[in-house]
Amino acid sequence: MLSQIIAPESIKAAKLILRDATKAVITVHVSPDGDAVGSSLGMRLFLSLLDIDAAVVFPNACPEFLKWMPGFEDVYIYDKQQAEVQELMSQADVLFAMDYNAASRIGALGEFFLASSAKKILLDHHPYPEDFCEVTMSHSELSSTAELLFRFITQMGYYPELSADIATCIYTGMMTDTGSFTYNSNSPEIYFIISQLLSKGIDKDFIYRRVNNTYTEARMRLQGLMLQTMKTYPSKHATLMLLTKQQQQTFHMQKGDSEGFVNMPLAMNGMKMSCLMKEGEDGQIKISLRSIGNIPVNEISSKYFNGGGHKNAAGGEFIGTLEECILKYEEALMEYKPLLTSKTA
Repeated sequence: MLSQIIAPESIKAAKLILRDATKAVITVHVSPDGDAVGSSLGMRLFLSLLDIDAAVVFPNACPEFLKWMPGFEDVYIYDKQQAEVQELMSQADVLFAMDYNAASRIGALGEFFLASSAKKILLDHHPYPEDFCEVTMSHSELSSTAELLFRFITQMGYYPELSADIATCIYTGMMTDTGSFTYNSNSPEIYFIISQLLSKGIDKDFIYRRVNNTYTEARMRLQGLMLQTMKTYPSKHATLMLLTKQQQQTFHMQKGDSEGFVNMPLAMNGMKMSCLMKEGEDGQIKISLRSIGNIPVNEISSKYFNGGGHKNAAGGEFIGTLEECILKYEEALMEYKPLLTSKTA
């Protein structure tokens, strides 16, 4: 039996909004990941059951390994289709915020989201949601927004109508946001949900292969370089990998090619935290952090890299040189060394 986590008043409010809606736009955060893509495509398919004409809008492109998902061919990309997206939003009765907790996280699209007179519904699992939607369903204790979508559909009373395509989207979001169920995935209810999705006819092995086994030779060689040049901090049980602009050019990196790199060092015995710094344009460096146990990388990311996320998976950014960014990371390691070296962490 699945816990009824979403507040009944939120379900009731969502039902009232959707009862009268005919057009919807579903938005996700910049650089959509598997959870954003899966939950948004799943929501669109669900809304079609309610005879609501829904469009999914990404602020920018997602990785290639997610473009096989059901309904992806109909996605709008805002940085390439601005006029079409603005027209869709102007006609919408309801807007959805999926997998983000603040309008700033959808980039330039946020201005039009906030200005719209449409009703707004948020489904997300990141902590500290801002108050910008009429209905806010935010549950940071859940594995993913895709899991929250399954619960939403179930509490709305539509589980019997849930299709294999919707289930595929939900499973993909759950799988990718937990590192194939290796972190943020200790709740027994996650596996009950998986059993329910399997009963709808999903092929979880196929999904895993489409997400994880589609890399190019160049990406595989880049992965080897990342491991070869990785820096370790044995006394702090931490690691650091650097991905420079030159390396990205040399290995012809595509969007999403560095996905999963930051997880690899945690396979080493004794390692508790890993960091990947990816050099971008104009001095911007993207930070990815992963940890195990009680190491709060969301706290570290917020404090040192203007970011956030979840306890064991977070991200942020830094403006400056790689050398300066490394010093900032090492400063964080010093502050958190007592926790990193604790036997109970």
